[in-house]
Amino acid sequence: MKNQAWKTYLFWIALTEAVGGLSALLTRKGMEYFSAAVTQPPFSPPPAAFGIAWALLYLLMAVGMARVRLREAVKSESRSLYLYLLQLAFNFIWSLIFFNLRAYLIAFLWLVALWVLIWNMARAFRKVDTVAARLQIPYLLWVAFAGYLNFGVWVLNR
Repeated sequence: MKNQAWKTYLFWIALTEAVGGLSALLTRKGMEYFSAAVTQPPFSPPPAAFGIAWALLYLLMAVGMARVRLREAVKSESRSLYLYLLQLAFNFIWSLIFFNLRAYLIAFLWLVALWVLIWNMARAFRKVDTVAARLQIPYLLWVAFAGYLNFGVWVLNR
């Protein structure tokens, strides 16, 4: 069975990175507008940093999910899977709200909900695999930082 584990990792990494890639594709014009016309708060990273950070974060969250799915105890329990897919959907939709709709306050509130979902997902992961839960810490920290940036954009561009 262990020699088939790579398929589980490959599936979750491909799915998660594909969601991130589709999000970037659908918000490309909104991101261009954002970079050119939106006043950004202090400590805003350069645009290229976001793509690199998100690719790594998607990898970490996918590896965490794969580790959880490979554990026998989780196959009969769907909480981790449900929270993973829900937070991934929230992550995807946030980009559309923020970049395409330019609804910065709604995006900030959505991001707060996303952070809570990630927190709960990490807690569910911890019950199955501590490493999987710890892999979510950079994601939690980045989304908290994104919250600061999102809130700053809303305040500076009202």
